[in-house]
Amino acid sequence: MKLLSDIIYKSGIEEVLGATHVAVDSVCFDSRKVQKLSLFVAVKGVSSDGHLFINKAIEDGAVAIVCSEMPSEIKEHITYIRVKDTSYALGIIASNFYEHPSSKLKLVGVTGTNGKTTTVTLLYHLFKFLGYKTGLISTVKNYIDTAEYHATHTTPDAVQLNELLAKMVENGVAYCFMEVSSHSVVQHRITGLTFAGGAFSNITHDHLDYHGTFDNYIAAKKGFFDMLGAQAFAISNRDDRHFAVMLQNTKAIKKTCAINQQADFKAKIIENHFAGLQLHLDGTEVWTKLIGSFNAYNILMVYSIAMMLKQDRTNVLTAISSLNPVDGRFQFIRNGNSITGIVDYAHTPDALVNVLKTIQDIRTGNENIITVVGCGGDRDAAKRPVMAEIACKMSNRVILTSDNPRSEDAEEIINQMMKGVDPVSKKKVLCITDRRQAIKTACALAAPNDIVLIAGKGHEKYQEIKGVKHPFDDMQELSEQLQTEKI
Repeated sequence: MKLLSDIIYKSGIEEVLGATHVAVDSVCFDSRKVQKLSLFVAVKGVSSDGHLFINKAIEDGAVAIVCSEMPSEIKEHITYIRVKDTSYALGIIASNFYEHPSSKLKLVGVTGTNGKTTTVTLLYHLFKFLGYKTGLISTVKNYIDTAEYHATHTTPDAVQLNELLAKMVENGVAYCFMEVSSHSVVQHRITGLTFAGGAFSNITHDHLDYHGTFDNYIAAKKGFFDMLGAQAFAISNRDDRHFAVMLQNTKAIKKTCAINQQADFKAKIIENHFAGLQLHLDGTEVWTKLIGSFNAYNILMVYSIAMMLKQDRTNVLTAISSLNPVDGRFQFIRNGNSITGIVDYAHTPDALVNVLKTIQDIRTGNENIITVVGCGGDRDAAKRPVMAEIACKMSNRVILTSDNPRSEDAEEIINQMMKGVDPVSKKKVLCITDRRQAIKTACALAAPNDIVLIAGKGHEKYQEIKGVKHPFDDMQELSEQLQTEKI
């Protein structure tokens, strides 16, 4: 239980009606979670406005309301705090309520279009290997040391995030690595947090359905670095042409990493095949179980962050050699006929190029690449024809299928993808709406030594259709088909 006056400190207060010497037992922005002695923050979201639920929150036990507009009806014995921006205020209030947990451990955020999940997950395992109690906040899983917590968003909301960090502090976690999405920056989910460092992997076409323009998307990523303090570090991938923009206004200690450019931290690919990657990291040869040039960047970022966190270099390089691939990120299997099946989360044009380029780099040249790919519904539609065009240019056969159509019609999404297929490529493209059937067909088409790529869903264990999540696992489907189709 906390005093209202303490938890609204520095939240951008413009007006207060009522007493602030009030006990508060919880902070909520979802009126359905309000209970006795709650503080309700009326946030204006994408699809709903918390101001419409102020009276309901009071009926359910809220003792104080944070809003950007005072309601027409002011109830007695309720405290109303008007602020400039309730989303911003929520971040500050959540951090205050949980007593600033991010300042009591080393919190490092990783942002970028591709590579966030792999980088933070590898960092989590590396620091566990080094003997630390470690936390992870990612798209796939959240961990407090060895205890797993369900992940629902790339970055949790401000209240969940601070609660999770507070539990980490309570359990003696020394380091936490988290994905920082562009949404989380503009929605102030990370407002109020203290970061020990931040890292930028890359930025490519994605989330324009939400941000509107590519410039807005860049600005959202940059916003993370703008909030870093002078004691923090900021690492940017110099091989990305937007690397300098990210570091432009940050107060943090600026560092770069790269494979192709001069940088503070350097990597060079020596060998790249299905057995793994052989790298030079700052001049030292390292073997890793991960595959592909995109993973070389992920490993380089992991190494760079570990160095900025002042870890022993020899121990870090040893740990890197022990790291395993992340679920749904270039996971591969082989059957008795030497058909290779690969599952990858590639759901952006750049990510699809990276995974297909890796396959082309590794293959001998005689194998066919059969790619199964779809695009999610209720998301950036502009990338749909681009994804299909890339698949056709870099594969021998392509099957366009459903991903998570969500509220959209899966066949219409495929029709939009087909606009990126030129007349010459149409003969090598099949459209199969049912994802299970698409995977089955791809495996049936594969001859010995061929490579089947299932792109888009990666680690996800469901397929969302018309608001319902149906159990679906690309790797499970692929494994079953490669065993049953090719005996």
